[in-house]
Amino acid sequence: MIVLGIETSCDETACALYSTARGLIGDRVLTQAIHAEYGGVVPELASRDHVRHLLPMVDGLLRDTGVVRTELGGVAYTAGPGLLGALLVGSAFGAGLAFALGVPAIGVHHMEGHVLAPMLDDASIKPPFVAMLVSGGHTMLVAVPEIGRYEVLGESLDDAVGEVFDKVAKQMGLGYPGGAALAKLAESGRAPSSSGVPPFPRPMTDRPGLEFSFSGLKTRAMQILRLVEAGDAPEQGRADVARALQEAMVDTLVIKAVRALDQVGMKNVVVAGGVGANLYLRERLSATLAQRGGHAYFPRQAFCTDNAAMIAYAGWVRLQAGQGALVSGFAARARWPLDQLSPLV
Repeated sequence: MIVLGIETSCDETACALYSTARGLIGDRVLTQAIHAEYGGVVPELASRDHVRHLLPMVDGLLRDTGVVRTELGGVAYTAGPGLLGALLVGSAFGAGLAFALGVPAIGVHHMEGHVLAPMLDDASIKPPFVAMLVSGGHTMLVAVPEIGRYEVLGESLDDAVGEVFDKVAKQMGLGYPGGAALAKLAESGRAPSSSGVPPFPRPMTDRPGLEFSFSGLKTRAMQILRLVEAGDAPEQGRADVARALQEAMVDTLVIKAVRALDQVGMKNVVVAGGVGANLYLRERLSATLAQRGGHAYFPRQAFCTDNAAMIAYAGWVRLQAGQGALVSGFAARARWPLDQLSPLV
């Protein structure tokens, strides 16, 4: 079986091919540059760009990989959650193509795609594990006793971790999205103990529970940023703030991940989402879990952000389990709780 994956949940237009025999055959991702001037994603512009680029991108992928449309055994498309207009572009395209070819189609949960993304490169990753979903839209801890069964243990009550990174980076003039640029800037920051930057809290770690709250950290970072920018060394000050903020955010994530493992009696953590590319998070979490006899799994850097390879793989997993059907329609859901998914069997 060769599955075509389609991803259009936000501002990345992406497609990929996953094969039972060959694994990932190829993938394409186009990040829409038009949103940078607005400092955030404009939903209508995102939908229009998907319409413009999706068909030529799929045709190019098929041509370059030597796969003809009649070889496709199924089509997987992101059905939610995400921007509704953007989702409808991919859903209509994927369902329509499947109908024309007479093959089954399946709507994939975007976050399940992220959970399974590390398995694209490491087939040895097996449940049970705790999934940490960290991106610009999500901060979530999920117990995964088996693929298809998800229990949300805790999530952010306000801003997502990636959202805080992006907003503070924008305030620093690092552009949008700016999470990666902020992490790079943090490398030249001094340790909070020697920089003069007031300490940042580790929010909600002094009480029981697995919920997150990062809006206070964002506000504090903005306040301190204004002070250091008015000082004698604003460039070094921005780097110091970036480091202090990153350390506080990552410490909070690691503390809550360990707490989640203890709560559900598991050893390993799978990290997914754009913030999973953060090298400091990778180092801290891997070292902490190694001391406990566990392991942290991460997707390759290219598959941390939105991509269609994870959608093709998640769709393939469910199609192999007998899910999916010949198309009689399609649907997209802007909101779709992860724990509402059906088990594989």
